[in-house]
Amino acid sequence: MKVSIVTTLYRSAPYVEEFHRRAMQAARAITGDIELIMVNDGSPDDSLELAVALQKSDPHVIVVDLSRNFGHYKAMMTGLAYAKGDLVFLIDCDLEEAPEDLAVFYERLRRDDYDVVYGVQQARRGGFIERVTGAAFFALVDALGDRPLPRNLVTSRLMKAAYVKALVRHRDREFVISDLWEVTGFRQTSLVVTKLSTSPSTYSIWKRIDLAVKHLTTSSTRLLYLVFYVGLLIFLTSIAVIVYYLLRYVTNGIGVSGYASQIISLWFLGGLITLVLGILGIYMASILAETKRRPYTVVRAVHRSADQPGNEQAHRASSSATESLS
Repeated sequence: MKVSIVTTLYRSAPYVEEFHRRAMQAARAITGDIELIMVNDGSPDDSLELAVALQKSDPHVIVVDLSRNFGHYKAMMTGLAYAKGDLVFLIDCDLEEAPEDLAVFYERLRRDDYDVVYGVQQARRGGFIERVTGAAFFALVDALGDRPLPRNLVTSRLMKAAYVKALVRHRDREFVISDLWEVTGFRQTSLVVTKLSTSPSTYSIWKRIDLAVKHLTTSSTRLLYLVFYVGLLIFLTSIAVIVYYLLRYVTNGIGVSGYASQIISLWFLGGLITLVLGILGIYMASILAETKRRPYTVVRAVHRSADQPGNEQAHRASSSATESLS
């Protein structure tokens, strides 16, 4: 049995060496056939240099260097496309999630015959604002999304090869990976893990808002139906109001007056129309990104050991898997 560990590098220099040591130690307790895939997502620090140095001293390490920063989710999907293990352990390398959780995930997956075991936090970390915005995000997704999302997800998860193969077959260019994890299906279960706060989050409040908007506009059709029904309700209400004023004019001879009410109506309807056009514009932008069919990610170089067992076959398979994402 082979175990693949997949992680991404972005401002990860302080953690690369310790992550390598702890992840390999955790994997060796399960099997000796291991590969550690590190995807450099255009990191501006010396994460790549440190990872390449590790690869030169440890033939189990494979470094996939992307040509620029494509984003955390796409870097993870690219790393998964290179994974050749029977089991694939996906985890961030910032050590906020313990590599030693691999043993706990493996025991649960083996004992209960699941395809995926993923980590969740007992309670969302962070300050008051972060917890409130997180709760608001999940409430919004539950109300407007097509599928509910598990609460307080973390990146770390252990997956069987069949699930990973199905996951990387998704061809979405704009996506939120937690939705792809869910929509891929298979038998999944969660385990509570401890998430530390060893590094500052790279997700600003605006990035979190953008993530919420992207999730809804790439995975929800309910939002479009909501816009339709709101527009229909306003249209029917306006017809009723027009009929009322016409009847009042015919029966009582009272003209329609009220400059303020007209201005309020114009502002309300103008704002509503602008909102609707904005929502439709976001959907059209996502459609445009999908129809361009640009490469999913661009790999600048792959650093791997020349004497790694089955290296040539793995290289061809990895290239094929990556091309399926492009």
